[in-house]
Amino acid sequence: MHTVEIVLLVVLLGAVTGIAARYMRAIPLPLIQIALGALLSWPQQGLHIAFDPELFLALFIPPLLFADGWRIPKREFFALQVPILRLALGLVLFTVLGLGTLIHWLIPEIPPAVAFALAAVVSPTDAVAVSAITRNLGLPARTLHLLQGESLLNDASGLVALKFAVAAALTGAFSWTAAARDFLWLALGGLGLGALIGWGFAVARDAVTRRVGDLAATQMVLLLVLLPFAAYLVAERSGVSGILAAVAAGVTTNFADLRRSDFIVERIQSEGAWTMMESAFNGAVFLLLGLQLPSIVGGTLHAAGGRWWLPAGQAVAISVGLLGLRWIWLSLAVRGSLWRAHERGHLLERPSPALTLATTLAGIRGAVTLAGALSVPLLMADGTPFPARDDLVFLAAGTILCTLIIGSIGLPLVLRRLPPAGEPVSAREERQARLAACRAAIAFLARPPQGLQADDPARMAQHQEAAGRLTQDYRQRIDLLEEPDTPQTPEAQAESPEATRQRRQRYLVELDLRLQALHAEREVLYALRHAHRINDESLRGLVAELDLSEVSLRRRLTVARRALGLAAERPVD
Repeated sequence: MHTVEIVLLVVLLGAVTGIAARYMRAIPLPLIQIALGALLSWPQQGLHIAFDPELFLALFIPPLLFADGWRIPKREFFALQVPILRLALGLVLFTVLGLGTLIHWLIPEIPPAVAFALAAVVSPTDAVAVSAITRNLGLPARTLHLLQGESLLNDASGLVALKFAVAAALTGAFSWTAAARDFLWLALGGLGLGALIGWGFAVARDAVTRRVGDLAATQMVLLLVLLPFAAYLVAERSGVSGILAAVAAGVTTNFADLRRSDFIVERIQSEGAWTMMESAFNGAVFLLLGLQLPSIVGGTLHAAGGRWWLPAGQAVAISVGLLGLRWIWLSLAVRGSLWRAHERGHLLERPSPALTLATTLAGIRGAVTLAGALSVPLLMADGTPFPARDDLVFLAAGTILCTLIIGSIGLPLVLRRLPPAGEPVSAREERQARLAACRAAIAFLARPPQGLQADDPARMAQHQEAAGRLTQDYRQRIDLLEEPDTPQTPEAQAESPEATRQRRQRYLVELDLRLQALHAEREVLYALRHAHRINDESLRGLVAELDLSEVSLRRRLTVARRALGLAAERPVD
């Protein structure tokens, strides 16, 4: 099949499986996509794609890691920097040493250097897989941030460990000094170069948009989409970590975006573009992973003959050992820093044994692990086959499957045992931010009007009437957002609880009616277009205005229903 046809087919299947997952909510989307890819490639005449690890890493991983670095809450990331670094660096080294020893003991025919190479391959968690599996499971927010930060940073340490393990297998020599020096160069160089590229893009973007404003929004979004590829390729050509460069570029770009509050069109287009790219590339990653598994797993099991259970059992044992080492490290080396973060208020939930177990099960491996395994050379320096390479690739693929399945099944069971966390910190902060925004708007409306003459009573009356209506709307919003123990105005204190609830219900009905009125407006606009009363350009502009208003109204209606305890009755998200 031609390359273009393969790419189009993979993107198409990614979209189709995304829709199918809406009807199969019990099964995580990555497992559906991996299963579909495996079914497509299982027959002899099935779809077979040559997996180029370098091309895969350059094409699919940079935009996904850039988007994760762009979206991850920076305050939480830096507040949890100590446990994140202990997971991203310390856990990888602990896993390579411990699991490498276990693999060589479990499978003596695998040389020690190859055993450590396999341990290095499976040591880093996969940011794409972790996000895809844990996103909708109700994992505590800060624990999710901890996992995201770990998976963003540990690829570099895992790949450096793989590099030196392979070099030791090829040459028989290993140097701790050289390994530490190369790791620092790859990691710090990648982070620094990625931050520099992100900062350079931000400066150039500000220089352009300062002159033309949002007129260049589409072009800026296109350049932003290409930025992670540029950061990755430049870093790889410079001999540093392209993965960390893409992450650093995403973090830097997010900080630069904090100064761009006026560029509304660019912000909307960026959000839409990244949402589409993440969906397409996530689907492609797991489908390509599924397309590789039948040939890898089937070939090894077929070669084992009647003892197929032996390599399968070895893969399960390695996966259990991997998660066991992770649990030990979390319990001994990370839990103390999480306790201190909880005492300082950086972590809402206590690091209980159940939460530690959930964090252990969330250590999911993904396509980066398979790419690393397939990047192991085929031949030694003397032309002989690389020892146990097929076993290494099979066991890496088996570990991916096991951690995905264990995480998908075990995480929901463990999370049900966690005590209710109450209102998330982010939800409380969002409510406080909405209150602050409403009060700022009321304060603005109370100011004397600018540009109106005192001797123009008609204009002054119009202004005061409009300001009064807007102020009333903002006060209704504040009434819904304030907590019950908040000091109230004398008028509100004079109301009975039932009267207050009735007033809030009326405001809820008003929001609902506004939303229905927008629907009526939109239907009329489309009817006018069908009757050729307006053209397509006018239709798009008018409908875009209504769509933005509806997004705002839906969000306000969701907050209002939540305040009245009706969020689950009629979800509007």
